[in-house]
Amino acid sequence: MEIPVVRKVLDVNDTMAQENRDYFTQQGVYVFNLMSSPGSGKTTLLTKVLQKLAPEIKAAVIVGDVCTTNDADRLSVTGAPVVQITTDDFGGDCHLAAHVIRSAAKELDLTDIDLLIVENIGNLVCPAEFEIGEDSRGVVLSITEGEDKPLKYPLMFRVCNVAILNKMDLVPYLEVDADLAVKNMLTVHPEMPVFKTSATKDAGLDEFVDWLKGEVNKKFGK
Repeated sequence: MEIPVVRKVLDVNDTMAQENRDYFTQQGVYVFNLMSSPGSGKTTLLTKVLQKLAPEIKAAVIVGDVCTTNDADRLSVTGAPVVQITTDDFGGDCHLAAHVIRSAAKELDLTDIDLLIVENIGNLVCPAEFEIGEDSRGVVLSITEGEDKPLKYPLMFRVCNVAILNKMDLVPYLEVDADLAVKNMLTVHPEMPVFKTSATKDAGLDEFVDWLKGEVNKKFGK
């Protein structure tokens, strides 16, 4: 049974998300919403990705966390503009919503940005339910989380346009089947691009960066 108040919240968010999408398009900005569970290596991966994108793609980041500015501090060393959102200030939400993204974006000079990456709050459930006005969504799964996570949290993988299987350098030390993890992702979302990476070893990232560049350029006909 669907609870009406939940549906109303999602409807309001979807309306604002579309307003965000129109606004970002008018500003010439591509928005990529990157999600994962805590500890997937998402911030380390983003640090490397930002360095590989520059100077061809001018990127900025909105970072979501319940508490601390740790991830924003780590990303700021890349030189990309970074805006921090801490949801502990308004109830400790486990996701970023469209109205929060719009407020955070006002702190950025969008006229000098090609790509806005949103590092969503670590959670494989709630962020998947809330659009923020993004052009595409990505999910990072650490191989240490096990092969079954796409089957246990199918919505997250179903709504994403791309998936990254990270920490591949740890496979030799784990009783885990990376191919099965990819198979499970594709069971939930057939034909979704999946990139195997090791952010700490800088492996597999170039292929993902090429995909992201292609998406940005495709939107604006470059």
